[in-house]
Amino acid sequence: MAVQQKEAMPSVDLHEAAKVWGLKFRRKAVPKDKNIVINGFRLHYLDWGSAGKQPMLLLHGGGQTAHSWDFFSLCMCDEYHVYALDQRGHGDSEWSPGGDYSEAAHQRDIEGLVEALKLDRFVLVGLSMGGNNAYTYAAKHWDKLGGLVIVDVGPEIVPQGSRRIRDFTSAAAELDTIEEFVDRAVAFNPLRPREMLRRSLLHNLRQLSNGKWTWKTDRRRMEGGGAGLRAPEEIERKWGYIQSIRCPTLIVRGAESDVFTQEVGERMVRLIPGGAKLVTVSKAGHTVMGDNPPEFEARVREFLKTLPSLQR
Repeated sequence: MAVQQKEAMPSVDLHEAAKVWGLKFRRKAVPKDKNIVINGFRLHYLDWGSAGKQPMLLLHGGGQTAHSWDFFSLCMCDEYHVYALDQRGHGDSEWSPGGDYSEAAHQRDIEGLVEALKLDRFVLVGLSMGGNNAYTYAAKHWDKLGGLVIVDVGPEIVPQGSRRIRDFTSAAAELDTIEEFVDRAVAFNPLRPREMLRRSLLHNLRQLSNGKWTWKTDRRRMEGGGAGLRAPEEIERKWGYIQSIRCPTLIVRGAESDVFTQEVGERMVRLIPGGAKLVTVSKAGHTVMGDNPPEFEARVREFLKTLPSLQR
């Protein structure tokens, strides 16, 4: 295991954008870009600091990056030591040479990162793909968690919403300008202001030698079904994970989500032995923390206050 780090380039208008949302933060924190090698595989993550505070690990959704959590991280980083991971094949993390984006591969990455960073009694938060990875980890390692937050995902998801995400992320691999990607993002998610979508995309695009722009994400992760289209045996296995979680758990759903239903969320609450609560964030679709950052933060913060007191 090896760790490298450099000072991160300041997030594009992060603090001004946070003010536009009405978010409260104590200081103009900027994360450090760090790289760590786990089992010979390089992962990139954002370290928001506050060493000595209770750790919090954030896992983004498929096709996103660690910067998807910037607003939430900014608001939390004085009370928690926040880490936001670029999961394999995403952001600035390494692409799998063999195209391995399996559940087992993600779990090896998370387990290795937790061990390398010596995380204990940490809060684990995940959206969509990251939420799947989070509750899968919690099923086996719930004793290492102080709390778990699963955002807009469960063992069963709505196929139409899943396909819509797949179509958005797989269409037009290369475009001439960033603004063309922004146009597509606005059409895909009209809930979020254009300038906010543009800021997010700037962290998720790279320029090619021919001058065109493309996603940072390895498109091979979509092969073999992708976007959460699940076989019956996979659904059954994932419900088994839910029944194995024994730590305090919050399930967050976007009120306008076309991926995660209220019914599935309520069943998850009933099956989690460690105690769980389901909340809904208004004016939010699947990408809850980006669509309505103030309400998402408020609902998660309410949950965090119920957790056993640890020195923060």
